[in-house]
Amino acid sequence: MPKTRVVVVDDSALVRSILSEIINKQADMECVGAAADPLIAREMIRNLNPDVITLDVEMPKMDGIDFLSRLMRLRPMPVVMVSTLTERGAEVTLKALELGAVDFVAKPKIGVADGIRQLAADITDKIRIAARAHIKRAAAAPAPGAPATAPPPPPTNIGRLSTEKIIFIGASTGGTEATKDVLVNLPADCPAVCITQHMPPGFTASYAQRLDGLCKIRVSEARDGERILPGHCYIAPGGKHFSVERSGANYIARVQDGEPVNRHKPSVEVLFNSAARVVGQNALGIMLTGMGADGAKAMRTMKDAGAYNLVQDEATCVVFGMPREAIAAGAADEVLPLGQIAPRLIERLRSTAGFSMNRV
Repeated sequence: MPKTRVVVVDDSALVRSILSEIINKQADMECVGAAADPLIAREMIRNLNPDVITLDVEMPKMDGIDFLSRLMRLRPMPVVMVSTLTERGAEVTLKALELGAVDFVAKPKIGVADGIRQLAADITDKIRIAARAHIKRAAAAPAPGAPATAPPPPPTNIGRLSTEKIIFIGASTGGTEATKDVLVNLPADCPAVCITQHMPPGFTASYAQRLDGLCKIRVSEARDGERILPGHCYIAPGGKHFSVERSGANYIARVQDGEPVNRHKPSVEVLFNSAARVVGQNALGIMLTGMGADGAKAMRTMKDAGAYNLVQDEATCVVFGMPREAIAAGAADEVLPLGQIAPRLIERLRSTAGFSMNRV
């Protein structure tokens, strides 16, 4: 079995050395080059043809985002970002994921060397996942003076709906952009949306804020004890489990610490099990791109409780792990390309609300 060939790009000689050492200790991968800046990296990529690169966000001569943008247009390949645990780091990392990076590792601001060594298993796992990911070429920027493409039509309203209904979404690798694709196509009057996206602490607040500026519905990090309301989306905070409970006539968010479930915190399993237990046939489940099996069994439990479940298809997934496992568990009512999930969701909501497509 050939080893995964990795090029490390980081302006810190210490970080380059540690990442190279971590990668070379793995039986299934090797660091074939380490570059101090994107200009050197460009030559290395051309000459060494690596399978994956790790890329620092902030570097001299050309920052990681500019380099990534050019790379994904001209020579798309799997990229794992190495970012800092800061607000600025979170915003830049989300931009990198938007541009096509597969995943990211967040290094601490202080004690970087020890911090990276402690993240060795996480880093190498993400390199393995990236090596198998489906990478798409980024769209080229329009030429100066070219006519702008027409904006997508605004989401149409759904109409009168039971406030009992809740949409539940689970996602991991590749999920930040897949989830955005679903949410921006939902109208302001859609049911509440609850999301568990595998992300570390410090990144979900920036992610929710970014989505809130793009969507018709309001998007925020879930807060323990708050009411779950239609027209709102709640995202599991990094490092905490998120579930839904009943309080009298209302649904409320439960955000708690606890042991990882399926190695994850937040875990999709926790959210989806609460959907089955508390929301039952009024739940709609969506499983998006991601590695592993987190949430698959619980999604089947949702289906058995009467929920209707949509699962992203292999062709449009960055990583077809969680969706594959959900399908294998018999949890899927429909398997759809990413671009069809929001329209089908709206259609399903209208039909169950007693509306036909041409009456709304």
